[in-house]
Order: sequence, then C-alpha cells, then structure tokens
Amino acid sequence: MATLGEARQVAAIVRDAGGHIVGRTRLQKIGFVLEATGVGDGFPFKYKHYGPYSEELTAASRTAAVVGLINETEHAASWGGSYSTFATDLPPDPGAAQARMRLAQEMVRADAVELELAATALFLARSGTPNAWAETGRRKPEKAAAGRLDRAKELYGRLRLIETPNPLPQI
Repeated sequence: MATLGEARQVAAIVRDAGGHIVGRTRLQKIGFVLEATGVGDGFPFKYKHYGPYSEELTAASRTAAVVGLINETEHAASWGGSYSTFATDLPPDPGAAQARMRLAQEMVRADAVELELAATALFLARSGTPNAWAETGRRKPEKAAAGRLDRAKELYGRLRLIETPNPLPQI
C-alpha cells in the first residue's frame, strides 16, 4: 500500500486537473507529463502497453480512494470493459505551480487516445528513440490512425508552449 503522502500527491493531481479525471490511463499520462516537465511528485514511470505507466501512482490512487482523498467510481464502458473516474473536492492550492495546473487542465480536456500517443512519444524520445513519433505510430497503429497521431502532435505542441522547469523537447 502506498503512503499517505503519496495518496495526497495523487489527490493533488486530480485537484490540479480541475477536480475530475476520466480514466486510469489519462491519470497515468497526466502524472507522467507532470514528472517529465519537473512539476510532478516523484512517481517513477516505465513503458507498458498503454505507454508510460507507474505502479506507484496506481497504488497511491488506490490508497487515496481508501482514505477518502479522492473518489474513484467504476463505470461500464460501451465496448464491454470498464473505466474509472477520479474526483476530489480538495480546495485549490494557492501555492501550486501555475504550469502544473495549466498542463493538467490541458491534458484533462484532451482526447484520451491522443494524450496516450503524445505521452508515449515523449517517453520514447526521452528513452533515446530516434524518431519517437514514427515509433509511436508503429507500436500503436490502430490508435494512431484516422488523424489521431497528427492531433497528438498538435496536443504535444500546445503542452510545449507551457513554461515549465524542464521544457518538453522538440520531437
């Protein structure tokens, strides 16, 4: 089980995203981009099927739900699986970095698949992959289809415009 401090960090991610995040994958990608830009909470990420993933972030979200810092609700998806929504009523933190809130709120509004593609390309670029966008498309051909990879690049471009301690690289 994660520590109470880690649970508070997850609740802060949800709070800074506007108090509501739809999807575990979206929570993971928001957490990853916050880490990559230097406004995160120290969660480590590795590559899994849906791109950057932190087991510690997952454990912290479960702990946050158990102790009442966030409310996780599971819903039936139209495709037969399920998805979660995360919510918190924590008041805004006047000391929170504006860049963190701007990033989180931009990502919470983004299409989930496009966010996944953008975060995957960033992860691959940071891992030394020479053409991260092409590799993202190769690894996720169905998700990259129908213009989604181009829209993921546009999303990434918007995220790059937000000034952060560690600016997002050109990829």
